[in-house]
Amino acid sequence: MAKATTKAKNDDVAEEAVSASSQIDARIAELGDWRGATLAQIRKLIKEADPDMVEEWKWRGVPVWEHAGIICTGETYKAVVKMTFAKGAALDDPAGLFNASLEGNVRRAIDIHEGEAIDEEALKALILAAVELNLSAQASRSGRPRKTV
Repeated sequence: MAKATTKAKNDDVAEEAVSASSQIDARIAELGDWRGATLAQIRKLIKEADPDMVEEWKWRGVPVWEHAGIICTGETYKAVVKMTFAKGAALDDPAGLFNASLEGNVRRAIDIHEGEAIDEEALKALILAAVELNLSAQASRSGRPRKTV
Protein backbone atom coordinates (compact mmCIF):
# COMPACT_ATOMS: atom_id res chain seq x y z
CA MET A 1 0.00 0.00 0.00
CA ALA A 2 2.81 2.41 0.82
CA LYS A 3 4.28 1.98 -2.65
CA ALA A 4 0.95 2.87 -4.28
CA THR A 5 0.65 5.96 -2.07
CA THR A 6 4.23 7.01 -2.85
CA LYS A 7 3.63 6.52 -6.57
CA ALA A 8 0.43 8.58 -6.36
CA LYS A 9 2.29 11.38 -4.56
CA ASN A 10 5.11 11.27 -7.12
CA ASP A 11 2.56 11.40 -9.95
CA ASP A 12 0.88 14.42 -8.31
CA VAL A 13 4.23 16.21 -7.97
CA ALA A 14 5.13 15.45 -11.60
CA GLU A 15 1.72 16.67 -12.76
CA GLU A 16 2.05 19.89 -10.75
CA ALA A 17 5.56 20.48 -12.14
CA VAL A 18 4.35 19.98 -15.71
CA SER A 19 1.43 22.26 -15.00
CA ALA A 20 3.68 24.96 -13.53
CA SER A 21 6.13 24.66 -16.42
CA SER A 22 3.25 24.88 -18.89
CA GLN A 23 1.90 27.95 -17.14
CA ILE A 24 5.32 29.62 -17.26
CA ASP A 25 5.58 28.73 -20.97
CA ALA A 26 2.15 30.30 -21.49
CA ARG A 27 3.11 33.46 -19.58
CA ILE A 28 6.25 33.89 -21.70
CA ALA A 29 4.23 33.43 -24.90
CA GLU A 30 1.42 35.67 -23.65
CA LEU A 31 3.81 38.54 -22.94
CA GLY A 32 5.25 38.32 -26.44
CA ASP A 33 7.65 41.22 -25.92
CA TRP A 34 10.96 41.99 -24.21
CA ARG A 35 9.47 40.93 -20.86
CA GLY A 36 8.70 37.44 -22.17
CA ALA A 37 12.17 37.16 -23.68
CA THR A 38 13.73 38.32 -20.41
CA LEU A 39 11.67 35.90 -18.34
CA ALA A 40 12.66 33.09 -20.73
CA GLN A 41 16.34 34.05 -20.38
CA ILE A 42 16.10 34.11 -16.58
CA ARG A 43 14.40 30.72 -16.60
CA LYS A 44 17.13 29.27 -18.84
CA LEU A 45 19.87 30.59 -16.57
CA ILE A 46 18.16 29.21 -13.46
CA LYS A 47 17.93 25.75 -15.04
CA GLU A 48 21.57 25.93 -16.21
CA ALA A 49 22.72 26.93 -12.72
CA ASP A 50 20.72 24.20 -10.99
CA PRO A 51 19.14 21.42 -13.05
CA ASP A 52 17.37 20.18 -9.88
CA MET A 53 15.39 23.42 -9.56
CA VAL A 54 11.62 22.91 -9.32
CA GLU A 55 9.26 25.31 -11.07
CA GLU A 56 6.08 26.34 -9.30
CA TRP A 57 3.17 28.63 -10.18
CA LYS A 58 1.95 30.53 -7.11
CA TRP A 59 0.08 33.54 -5.90
CA ARG A 60 -2.27 33.86 -8.86
CA GLY A 61 0.32 33.71 -11.57
CA VAL A 62 3.86 34.16 -10.32
CA PRO A 63 6.61 31.83 -11.56
CA VAL A 64 8.57 30.52 -8.57
CA TRP A 65 11.75 28.48 -8.54
CA GLU A 66 12.46 26.22 -5.57
CA HIS A 67 15.21 23.97 -4.28
CA ALA A 68 14.94 23.05 -0.59
CA GLY A 69 12.66 26.09 -0.34
CA ILE A 70 11.96 29.14 -2.46
CA ILE A 71 14.96 30.52 -4.32
CA CYS A 72 13.35 33.29 -6.36
CA THR A 73 10.30 34.51 -8.22
CA GLY A 74 10.01 35.96 -11.72
CA GLU A 75 7.44 38.74 -11.74
CA THR A 76 6.61 40.78 -14.83
CA TYR A 77 5.42 44.36 -14.74
CA LYS A 78 4.91 46.97 -17.44
CA ALA A 79 8.40 48.45 -17.15
CA VAL A 80 10.40 45.74 -15.39
CA VAL A 81 10.98 42.02 -14.95
CA LYS A 82 11.70 41.47 -11.26
CA MET A 83 13.59 38.52 -9.79
CA THR A 84 12.94 38.48 -6.07
CA PHE A 85 15.21 36.25 -4.00
CA ALA A 86 13.39 34.98 -0.91
CA LYS A 87 16.51 35.12 1.28
CA GLY A 88 18.48 37.64 -0.76
CA ALA A 89 19.57 39.74 2.22
CA ALA A 90 21.57 36.74 3.49
CA LEU A 91 23.45 36.31 0.19
CA ASP A 92 26.74 37.84 -0.83
CA ASP A 93 26.30 39.82 -4.03
CA PRO A 94 29.83 40.67 -5.21
CA ALA A 95 28.64 41.64 -8.69
CA GLY A 96 26.04 44.06 -7.27
CA LEU A 97 23.09 42.48 -9.07
CA PHE A 98 20.56 43.38 -6.37
CA ASN A 99 19.10 46.77 -7.22
CA ALA A 100 15.62 46.67 -5.63
CA SER A 101 14.00 45.83 -2.29
CA LEU A 102 17.28 46.71 -0.61
CA GLU A 103 15.72 48.13 2.54
CA GLY A 104 14.24 44.86 3.85
CA ASN A 105 15.82 42.35 6.20
CA VAL A 106 15.04 39.23 4.17
CA ARG A 107 14.34 39.66 0.46
CA ARG A 108 16.36 41.30 -2.27
CA ALA A 109 15.40 41.81 -5.89
CA ILE A 110 16.89 42.41 -9.29
CA ASP A 111 14.88 44.72 -11.55
CA ILE A 112 15.65 44.19 -15.22
CA HIS A 113 14.52 46.92 -17.60
CA GLU A 114 14.10 46.72 -21.35
CA GLY A 115 17.45 46.59 -23.12
CA GLU A 116 19.50 45.80 -20.00
CA ALA A 117 21.99 42.97 -20.28
CA ILE A 118 22.04 40.25 -17.63
CA ASP A 119 25.39 39.25 -16.16
CA GLU A 120 24.75 35.56 -16.72
CA GLU A 121 27.70 34.16 -14.75
CA ALA A 122 27.03 36.43 -11.76
CA LEU A 123 23.33 35.53 -11.80
CA LYS A 124 24.10 31.79 -11.90
CA ALA A 125 26.51 32.22 -8.98
CA LEU A 126 23.83 34.08 -7.01
CA ILE A 127 21.31 31.32 -7.74
CA LEU A 128 23.75 28.65 -6.57
CA ALA A 129 24.48 30.64 -3.41
CA ALA A 130 20.73 30.78 -2.70
CA VAL A 131 20.45 27.02 -3.18
CA GLU A 132 23.40 26.46 -0.82
CA LEU A 133 21.76 28.70 1.77
CA ASN A 134 18.49 26.73 1.55
CA LEU A 135 20.32 23.40 1.79
CA SER A 136 22.28 24.63 4.83
CA ALA A 137 19.09 25.74 6.56
CA GLN A 138 17.42 22.43 5.74
CA ALA A 139 20.38 20.45 7.08
CA SER A 140 20.52 22.45 10.31
CA ARG A 141 16.80 21.82 10.88
CA SER A 142 17.22 18.09 10.32
CA GLY A 143 20.53 17.78 12.18
CA ARG A 144 22.11 16.08 9.15
CA PRO A 145 25.13 17.29 7.20
CA ARG A 146 24.11 19.24 4.12
CA LYS A 147 24.53 18.14 0.54
CA THR A 148 26.41 20.51 -1.71
CA VAL A 149 25.21 21.51 -5.15
